[in-house]
Amino acid sequence: MGDGGNADLGWSAFFADQVTPQEAALAPMRIATVHRARLTALFQGDTLRLTLPVHAKTTDFAVGDWVLADPYTHLLHRRLDRRTLLERHTAGAHVPQLIAANIDTLFIVTSCNADFNPARLERYLALANEAGAFPVIVLTKVDAIADAQDYVAQAAALQRGLAVVTLNAKSPAAAAVLAPWCGAGQTVALVGSSGVGKSTLLNTLAGEGQGVPQETGAIREDDAKGRHTTTARSLHAISGGGWVIDTPGMRTLHVSDVAFGIEALFAEITELAPLCRFRDCTHAHEPGCAVQAAVASGALDPERLARWRKLHDENRSNTPAPVRPGGKTGGRGKRR
Repeated sequence: MGDGGNADLGWSAFFADQVTPQEAALAPMRIATVHRARLTALFQGDTLRLTLPVHAKTTDFAVGDWVLADPYTHLLHRRLDRRTLLERHTAGAHVPQLIAANIDTLFIVTSCNADFNPARLERYLALANEAGAFPVIVLTKVDAIADAQDYVAQAAALQRGLAVVTLNAKSPAAAAVLAPWCGAGQTVALVGSSGVGKSTLLNTLAGEGQGVPQETGAIREDDAKGRHTTTARSLHAISGGGWVIDTPGMRTLHVSDVAFGIEALFAEITELAPLCRFRDCTHAHEPGCAVQAAVASGALDPERLARWRKLHDENRSNTPAPVRPGGKTGGRGKRR
């Protein structure tokens, strides 16, 4: 089965290798929108409404998923395994909310004003790390301040090797700033609080060829809070050849099941932990703690350690223990 132009949609050998000879007559399609009662997918330049098989639920799918479907009846056959998956856990929910699938880069958008919050950015970074996506901090509204370097320095210090860019979301030049991650076949997703310019940035990336621009909303100047203007996830073409997934603004962002993401985010603490005297050191009061020694010497910011502890404890509390054979629970770990 040829890719039929699917390479421009992000199709790769990772997905092609999952297709069996018995499925050769089915067509690969990419999920474009997920609604409560329906799915749409991109196929050969068109957007099609898919028919779900019996017992399938739209909540099982994420924008960006690759599926196999009948090219004539549009009956969905199955979803292919994901290369990356961005998901969030909400209070009281038993299953995570799927945000975007098969993304290469996650643009974490925040503005150079009261919205800038290192602790919240670290939560987004933990999710990006766990998802397997490359995170980029995008600082918007730089046109409203004299110098953005302090914001850039604070953002860059959140994670080793973190890419940080500044831009004015309304300017056509914004697309050029983000171009390294928006090439043909590449998929990016935008996350961030309401009012930071995500929808404006999406419109700028999509260019004039986009049919219906995303609605944008003003922010309250006193606290930089914005109204939710994006209410659903959707896949949009980028004028440079890639694809972008917009997401609703998130007022709360709980962490759960992101142990690896936190370890990567706080690499300096992760690397010091094996040097502690005790294997189960909490880095709080134990003698011989290498992490506390780094704080005492000035090598580690105590506020950074405090934020690590808060995320670590929240993740441990929210992550269910895996169930062993016989119904017993074991140590905490990644759910399959």
